[in-house]
Amino acid sequence: MSSKLTRADLSALPSYVPGRSPADLARELGIPAAIKLASNEVPFGPLPGVSEAVAAAVAETHRYPDMGAVALREAIAARHDLSAERVVTGCGSVHLLELLVKAVCLPGDEVVYSWRSFEAYPIITAGAAVHAVRVPNTASHEHDLPAMLAAITPSTKLVFVCSPNNPTGTAVRREELTAFLSAVPETTLVALDEAYREFVTDPDVPNGLVEFGDRPNVVVFRTFSKAWGMAGIRCGWLAGQPEVADAVRKVLTPFSTNGLAQAAALAALGAADEMHRRVELVVSERNRLLPLLRALVPDVPESQANFHWLPVADPMAFGAGCEKQGVIVRPFPEGVRVTIGTPEENDAFLAAAETVLG
Repeated sequence: MSSKLTRADLSALPSYVPGRSPADLARELGIPAAIKLASNEVPFGPLPGVSEAVAAAVAETHRYPDMGAVALREAIAARHDLSAERVVTGCGSVHLLELLVKAVCLPGDEVVYSWRSFEAYPIITAGAAVHAVRVPNTASHEHDLPAMLAAITPSTKLVFVCSPNNPTGTAVRREELTAFLSAVPETTLVALDEAYREFVTDPDVPNGLVEFGDRPNVVVFRTFSKAWGMAGIRCGWLAGQPEVADAVRKVLTPFSTNGLAQAAALAALGAADEMHRRVELVVSERNRLLPLLRALVPDVPESQANFHWLPVADPMAFGAGCEKQGVIVRPFPEGVRVTIGTPEENDAFLAAAETVLG
């Protein structure tokens, strides 16, 4: 029974599910260590200079950080040939997506997104008392952009397009996204969630920031949590037109980009070459794994992210079976997402998957 002191509708809302602790699983199984391939982290540690920058920033943690994150916004803007007034930083890109809903929507407005997509979307929309319109993925686990376009009504204030899509790894192509954005009403904002953009290798997958970022009704989201190796610090950013960016800043939680995150992100930007080298390692493993996984699960789609999607018949049983082998993956009702780790971790997962699938 829900409490009368809180909103009754939230009782039906599933909580965000974090990856299980590998230390807990190792203790449970009585093994030296378990492998976590559930949270889309990169396995290589912080980029050069990040730990040192964070350590130095600790000395100033008794002071509030720059609320405007001016130095970081200017560094992001310079890297992507933007004006800093168009950039807003926050506690991860998911926080900024939440703020965009807050800045754009009133209770009862509509937000359209593909499903299954990022599991935070239902939480974000329900938290704002916004009506979520879920459009099923295609049979190939991709966004159905024509169906999403058809779902837009005069009440639709926002559309989320996640490319590459979490958790399926599929990405929208240039021609279909161009047609979609050209047909979306000018009164509807499109949020291009590109958290995994750095892992994209298909030349037909557009860089939304470069190709569509100047459109008045497009806002592009990026994060330092994935390719930049800052999942434990939480820092993301968006780029929109000044009017949209200003509106988001008005509802921004004060100091949500903390001092450690600002220092870490600035240091990470200075190590971009190393970030790209590490991404190439992930992509190499992604390519190696695909045919091996398809030998076990034929319908595994091509991924443009740092994970693979396995549409197995019983995702929960598969996930539980992998955990018994000391490998943590992320099951969903429709399939299982497996983060790409080191070659040794990936081989351990393959062995576990072979055992589970029999």
